[in-house]
Amino acid sequence: MLDANLKAQLQGHLQRMSAPVEISFAGAADAASGEMRALLEELAALHPGIRLRDDPDPAARRPSFGIARPGEAPRIRFAAVPLGHEFTSLVLALLQVGGVAPKVESMLLERARALEGEWLFETYVSLSCQVCPEVVQALNVLAVTHPGVRHTMIDGALFEPEVQARDVLAVPSVWLNGAPFVQGRVDLRDILARLDAGAGARAATELGQRAPYDLLVVGGGPAGAAAAIYAARKGIRTGLVAERLGGQVRDTLGIENFISVPSTEGPRLAAGLEEHVRAYGVELIEGQRAQALRPGEIASVELASGATLRARSVVVASGARWRELGVPGEREYRGRGVAYCPHCDGPLFRGKRVAVVGGGNSGEEAAIDLAGIAAEVTLIEFDGRLRADAVLQQRLASLANVRVIVGAATTAVRGDGRRVTGLAWRERGSGAEHALELEGIFVQIGLVPNTDWLRGALALNARGEIEVDASGRTSVAGVFAAGDATTVPYKQIIIAMGEGAKAALGAFDHLIRTPLPGAAPRASIAA
Repeated sequence: MLDANLKAQLQGHLQRMSAPVEISFAGAADAASGEMRALLEELAALHPGIRLRDDPDPAARRPSFGIARPGEAPRIRFAAVPLGHEFTSLVLALLQVGGVAPKVESMLLERARALEGEWLFETYVSLSCQVCPEVVQALNVLAVTHPGVRHTMIDGALFEPEVQARDVLAVPSVWLNGAPFVQGRVDLRDILARLDAGAGARAATELGQRAPYDLLVVGGGPAGAAAAIYAARKGIRTGLVAERLGGQVRDTLGIENFISVPSTEGPRLAAGLEEHVRAYGVELIEGQRAQALRPGEIASVELASGATLRARSVVVASGARWRELGVPGEREYRGRGVAYCPHCDGPLFRGKRVAVVGGGNSGEEAAIDLAGIAAEVTLIEFDGRLRADAVLQQRLASLANVRVIVGAATTAVRGDGRRVTGLAWRERGSGAEHALELEGIFVQIGLVPNTDWLRGALALNARGEIEVDASGRTSVAGVFAAGDATTVPYKQIIIAMGEGAKAALGAFDHLIRTPLPGAAPRASIAA
């Protein structure tokens, strides 16, 4: 299953293990069990410290396998054949159980060890989901660190009856002690905050006591990362606050137009951005959402946690989010049939009827992907024609299980209280009303800038984008902006990076020309 090059790389990584590891396999008489055992046998053959044995536990999911030190009960389990995006999760679990320290902030590990109690986490994933490995790896780190934590990753496509019984319609979906815990992207910091109710207040107090930064970057995507790097290289005290490092890039599957890199994936690029930012000593403040900007000689950025950060200059790089339909039922059924990531949630709709709303490139790419999974795909476009590239339209037209409706306005999402059951739409020309019976709706109608928190503080255009000049200056002195949240056209990763660098240079130029707050004016020499 593993090619020679990958095996050679794995052997090199596994040499870092300082303790033996036991893999306990619980199989059945099915193809998935055979595939799983073959993978585990190949892994065990790569290092003498890895032992494979059969798991006698009758309660274990089958197929699945646990990873533990010999003589210990597994605290990490995979109910999946973890290839694709989840292969890294498997390798990291082997290394960490084998004694390799997780690459996690020591403060977070200390918080994890200090938790009191026992927790059983179960994470439902799809192997095509790019977000899922982050959640799986965070919970695996928690399980390695705390003896009272157990975590099982479950491939929803492999355990469909279980997924249906629990109404899991979006991934990643995390359950704790048999009840829903959280859905969507979370990291170790988020998980600890949910388990430790007082953590948020303590963090807010600590942040509020920090001295003002020379430059504070708001946003952790390509623009924010570039701004932080360029600022830190100038030797000024730089902070970066973001809900998550990487931004929308983490949700991007393939990237093939990043100059000098023929092909990469969003999570890989996001990891590179984080590594580069950390290398320059930027003070990273993760898991925090900006709520308000108060301009001034020392600007204040108020966070949703209650903390306030201060800085002599600010670069806003808050990016954009998926645009919503804004129709009745959409928010009510989000995660229960309404989805925004076909790569993540598509496998949960195997053999079902789905709709894709949006006829641009992202919408048609989603419809093409889903056509290989779903029984029927209906693409609904508001305009009177499709707007995607010609090559995508040709591919879409060749698919027998896809139909296209143009000139259609989606008017409502319908459901039975638990999950989506249909979609209502209206012909824009005649006004005739129609309904579709289906199980899933994928919304692909573009992005909207994350600038609601800036209204009244900065000049925004009619679309909510921050108005900037050629140097990234906003309407407020000392405040700069870059990336998808601004009026700069062509929302591309490479453009966002350049704009972030430019905004940081503009901010630095502003700082060296602005007296320090409270500094006495320099005395002049009389003639």
